[in-house]
Amino acid sequence: MTSEPTPSVETGFGADVAALARVVARQRAELERLRDLTASSAVLERAKGALMALTGRSADAAHEELLARAEAGRRTLIEECWLTLGTLEHPKPAGPDADPSGAPAPVSASRKPAPTAPGDLADVLADLGRALVRVGSPQELAGCLLRHLGPDAAVDAVVLYQHRSEDGLELIGYAGVDAALAGRWRQLPEVSRLAPLDCLRTGAPRWLENFAEDRRQYVLLDPSERWLSRAWLPVPGGHGSGVALGVLRTQEGPFEPRERQLLLGAARLCAGRLRAFDADRGGDTSGITPYVQMVLDALPGATILLRPLRSASGAVEDYRIEAVSPEAVDVFGNTGRDMLGRQILESYPTVAGEQLWHGYLTALTTGVPFESAPFAYQDVVDGVPVTATYSVRATPLGDGLLVTWLRLDPVDRQEQRLWDVQRLGNLGWANWNLVTGETSWSAQTYAVLGLNAARGPVPLAELPALVAPQDAAPLRAAITELVDRARPFDVPFRIDAPSGVRHLRMVAEAVTEPDGTPAEVHGFVQDLTAQRSAELALVESERAMLLQRGVLQAERALADRLQHALLPLPAGPVSLAGLRVEVAYLPAQSGIQVGGDWFSAIELSDDAALFVVGDVAGHGIGAVATMAQLRFTAKGMVGTGSSLTGALTRLNTLLLHSRDGRSTATMVLARYDPTTRVLAWAQAGHPPPLLVRGGTARFLTRPVGMLLGASATPVYDSAEARLEPGDRLLLFTDGLVERPGEDVLTGFARLADAVLTKGGDGLDSLLASMLVDEHRDDVCVVDIRFPEE
Repeated sequence: MTSEPTPSVETGFGADVAALARVVARQRAELERLRDLTASSAVLERAKGALMALTGRSADAAHEELLARAEAGRRTLIEECWLTLGTLEHPKPAGPDADPSGAPAPVSASRKPAPTAPGDLADVLADLGRALVRVGSPQELAGCLLRHLGPDAAVDAVVLYQHRSEDGLELIGYAGVDAALAGRWRQLPEVSRLAPLDCLRTGAPRWLENFAEDRRQYVLLDPSERWLSRAWLPVPGGHGSGVALGVLRTQEGPFEPRERQLLLGAARLCAGRLRAFDADRGGDTSGITPYVQMVLDALPGATILLRPLRSASGAVEDYRIEAVSPEAVDVFGNTGRDMLGRQILESYPTVAGEQLWHGYLTALTTGVPFESAPFAYQDVVDGVPVTATYSVRATPLGDGLLVTWLRLDPVDRQEQRLWDVQRLGNLGWANWNLVTGETSWSAQTYAVLGLNAARGPVPLAELPALVAPQDAAPLRAAITELVDRARPFDVPFRIDAPSGVRHLRMVAEAVTEPDGTPAEVHGFVQDLTAQRSAELALVESERAMLLQRGVLQAERALADRLQHALLPLPAGPVSLAGLRVEVAYLPAQSGIQVGGDWFSAIELSDDAALFVVGDVAGHGIGAVATMAQLRFTAKGMVGTGSSLTGALTRLNTLLLHSRDGRSTATMVLARYDPTTRVLAWAQAGHPPPLLVRGGTARFLTRPVGMLLGASATPVYDSAEARLEPGDRLLLFTDGLVERPGEDVLTGFARLADAVLTKGGDGLDSLLASMLVDEHRDDVCVVDIRFPEE
């Protein structure tokens, strides 16, 4: 379904912003006041309906009772209404003293009503009362009744009929009945043998429990064999002309006393809800409907007057047909007055949310007529698909909409399809008669070429004057070949438009006389601006991607060379302070940027050994530069006598004040004294070392330490471990144990198991067993072994 787009409205920059803000604030306050008023009215009507259902009072008596209760309890009327809805009284059970109409019997002093069991009628009516507060139309009301009455009263369908003095009974809401059947039940004539009309006239319910007898006494709704038992109950105090609640059941048999009492209470509850939105659905407020109907009776064509049906908040929920011309026909075949009283969404449910629906709302809101492009509508009537094509125009009239439509025949639909093809393909056709000089263009051709249709079509020979100068010569040559030799062409060209350069394409061929002389030219012109822009954007994106990839590869090569220069790997194991030390560094296998993992293993001036493993966050030149800064600074600090924790504190300050102050890193510092065989170590957010001793592996308990660069006031502590002959200590970065989607503790356990089972053959064997898949981060390992004595 399509429609013309609504033009946007631009706001001037010179508006007084403060004045506009005050206007908006006043409008919002008024809107909130109206919403509160509407909600309060709905709650009041619901509470009155609840009292009417449970006590049998009239509407005025129920209102007076609520006022008296609110005054006695020193509460507002709305608070009393909510309290009443939340604590509904239990209804009195039906018995021999109950009134046949459903009103409760008076209770004498010697006979008290039996208490109702919890979860029985009172609970059902309480749930129904609370649910009815949220309904906004008779249709929703019927659905709500079916949901709440179906399980307790075996109800299979619910219908609501309103009595109109001139037109008989009108169906205003239904549930459990399909739309096609409801369409046939829409209007019931005012005949004496109609049960709903009988119950409204007498004011007493009608219980149709014997199908054979009821069939002889009343005219039953078709198909009568489906609903074997029925009940019709008058809704007290509903619309002014009366509303009948119909309950239909597929099972035959009498309604139990409890079911009767439940249905009577539900009918009383409906009264308050119907009054709550009666004003919104009251129909014509301007009094013009009779006059419009008189005019429409004399007009040809299809025209209807729609009245918006609004919810409690004022939003349009549906439209009701108030007046109709005699020649109007809907998709179901209803004509003229048969369409009166029907609602748009009940007859055409798939229209909701479509362009036609939004067009109605726009016309109703702005006062500007709405005209749709032709569209196809499909529905199912009695199981048979029905499709029709329409063109619709809606004009505001009073507080309603005057809608006219045209049902298109197959020829019109064919033209519409051609128009849709041109619009969707952004192309237009053109014909030039070379003999008579006549030229004809489609409307879309003017739009594609950016010309005013009022100026008429352009001769074929003058087309090159419309295009960009650099493209005029190829188009002129192609036209000459077409006119002289009947040679078809397909030529791209550009034109200058206010929105920028547009890329077009023209395809044309000639129709020749028997001697081969071209007599007529027909072809089409197409706008390829979007496609060409996408192609250019794709080429530019590929070019930028290749350039970026080259830059990144050059950066990786530079960072790789810089890293190897700053972090040389020894050719094999080295001996430091009586320990055998082996190191390994493996760059990430994915990505094109190097990381910031590093190590240090040096002998200090006092014959002690310093071991460092660190990891700078990020990749690339910046990470390598930060790594070099931390590596050499840490070695210098510890080598000149700084404590391990003092070195970490100074390194943290260094990161906070370097570059943008957003670099972070993790690190382990360890100092080994060969005279005491004690390893003192501290860490900054780094995985703990792994100690292997006597066939077992365990991770050292980490002292306190936050990662570097995260806080201006970090706290670092140190720990000690005494090494014994045969011990093995592993310092490593997180790339050795981390895997995507896996908990880090699982990686620690896998490393401990690999060291015990496969790590005895050397560091290479350990790395091969740990990195079986592609590793996505750098890996740095320092393997320290204490020789056996």
